[in-house]
Amino acid sequence: MPFVVAVTGASGSIYARRLLEELKRAGHETLLLISDQAKNVIKDEGEDLGRFTELATRTFSEHDFGSPASSGSAKTDGMVVVPCSMKTVSCIAQGLADNAITRAADVALKEHRILILVPRETPLSIVHLRNLLRVAQAGAIVLPAMPAFYTKPRSVDDMVDFIVGRILDLLNVPHGLFPRWGETH
Repeated sequence: MPFVVAVTGASGSIYARRLLEELKRAGHETLLLISDQAKNVIKDEGEDLGRFTELATRTFSEHDFGSPASSGSAKTDGMVVVPCSMKTVSCIAQGLADNAITRAADVALKEHRILILVPRETPLSIVHLRNLLRVAQAGAIVLPAMPAFYTKPRSVDDMVDFIVGRILDLLNVPHGLFPRWGETH
């Protein structure tokens, strides 16, 4: 079964690209859902949109409700929204399935599948915090893009790999992206 990877308009598209690379390396199929604003952010951050679609098994726009992820009868191994904009968090928290991304998240919650949201916003307002609490109470896993420093990162890539590694841990996908607590690389 595929993993669903959704990219929204928050900064941090590098996390999505690395996740797609690692899932492909591990031999997993992926359904990529991408918002219009994410396409702009990808370009602004110097990433190549074509690379995202090359890495994914299938790609769908946020307007394509024909995506398998939009239906509960289509089985998936879980969904990751990375990066996850606060608009997307808000829609998921309110049950507003107004595009293919928020519909797929709604499906993941109602089907009791893994749903990981990787918000990339700072500072967080009280509204953001309430919405994050609501999605967590509904069953989503909130994994903020907050790298650890006990791994002694030497580059931005090391910090990105820590977050992607934590996502992979929650998806039960083996990896060697960072040393575990007490280990050395």
